[in-house]
Amino acid sequence: MANNSSHTTEYVVLARVLLLLMFLTILTISITSYHLGAFTVAITLLIAGTKGYLVLSYFMHLKYESLLLRILVGMVFVLFALIIVITFIDYAYR
Repeated sequence: MANNSSHTTEYVVLARVLLLLMFLTILTISITSYHLGAFTVAITLLIAGTKGYLVLSYFMHLKYESLLLRILVGMVFVLFALIIVITFIDYAYR
């Protein structure tokens, strides 16, 4: 944590995030039953990224860290998105 400051997150907030994560998991599973072509993978990856953001922000307390650390984690997500886009381009031209 930045400057050893303490913070607390209320249990109600954590419970709401947990319920949202469970809803997004059910949504991910239900989307795979529809045939949307390549969009199925794109939508499920988008939902997975959202779930990852929620876990990083609330359960790993990233929202209380310094700006530099948040930027570095954001750059990891940008790199991940770039790799996914390159993978989709490769898949499209095979």
